[in-house]
Amino acid sequence: MPKVKAKTAESNIHAIVGSDESEVKRVAAELAARLAPPDAGEFGVEVIDACADNVDQAVSRIRSAIEALQTLPFFGGGKLVWFKNANCLADTVMGRSASVQEALDDLAELLDAGLGSDVTLLISATDVDKRRSFYKTLGKRAELQVIDRLDSSRAGWEEEATEISRRRAKARGLQFDEEALDLFVLLTGGDTRQIENELEKIDLYLGDDRRVLVEQVRELVPLSRAGVIFELGNALASCDLERALKLVKGLLDQGEKAVGILLVAILPTIRNLLLTKDLMERNRIPRPNSPFAFTSALNRLPGEATEHLPRKKDGSINGFALGFAAQQAHRFQTAQLISGLEACLEANLRLVTSQLDHELVLTEIVVKLLAR
Repeated sequence: MPKVKAKTAESNIHAIVGSDESEVKRVAAELAARLAPPDAGEFGVEVIDACADNVDQAVSRIRSAIEALQTLPFFGGGKLVWFKNANCLADTVMGRSASVQEALDDLAELLDAGLGSDVTLLISATDVDKRRSFYKTLGKRAELQVIDRLDSSRAGWEEEATEISRRRAKARGLQFDEEALDLFVLLTGGDTRQIENELEKIDLYLGDDRRVLVEQVRELVPLSRAGVIFELGNALASCDLERALKLVKGLLDQGEKAVGILLVAILPTIRNLLLTKDLMERNRIPRPNSPFAFTSALNRLPGEATEHLPRKKDGSINGFALGFAAQQAHRFQTAQLISGLEACLEANLRLVTSQLDHELVLTEIVVKLLAR
């Protein structure tokens, strides 16, 4: 979600910045449409393409913005100056140039002095050096929105990505089943451009029927490497033997190493199923209706009850993955999962010390775990 610095009074300086390029451009375009003076036509909006190729161009565009802000609107009324797609604010050779910094200092001085009540400035940029004085001026003088890409390596990104996807789907009249939405979030990885593209594809495919099922997400949203690995884990947890075997073969055909598939997809799935089943039995946690519900249940447990759980890079518990496992753990017996872990150890040794066919080794694990 964007971070917004609110002003105590309505500002006539606005800035939309951040690393999420598609979202910055979308929000800036919508804001420009709202800020444009009514009935002013083309004379009420002056757009300056601030995406420069070199230092001289960047300085020229900044000077053009200053000149535009100091020029009275034609025919009276108001005026919007849109300094669009500014790449001179980035931490690059061009952005660090002394002449660019001098021009930005002049623009900052103008903003500090205050713009006329009939002039509005909008700045949009996807890469900004937040250490520079010009950014600090924006922080003080502008209605500043910072829209950064979701970092999928940080805890909690799935929940935020789910809300973004749900909100945009609702705007299109699409209604996701919970399992379909969870899969959609993991396949799109919180990338707002991909979310929008895939929602448009689903929208066109469904026609009048607005319900989105998990089968449709699997059919329409392309599987990345991470998506295939997630789908393999999901197939194992759901006891879908046919799909699990198909995904194992697909990963091997794509050139993935058997040991990698074992350690990244199969072993973590079995481990998470065993961990969550044990937690739910020991602490009388009911089967959750969503991964986030299980995360909330984990947060209510004392520290000693969760200290053995695997952690992400930032030290937090990967509650989303455990929540998925908790929804499926009822399908397995504890002894069955322990045998699955032992089979993973045996398979690991066989993969690195023998000449056995790798697909055969992985297939054997999957069949042992899922075959009744």
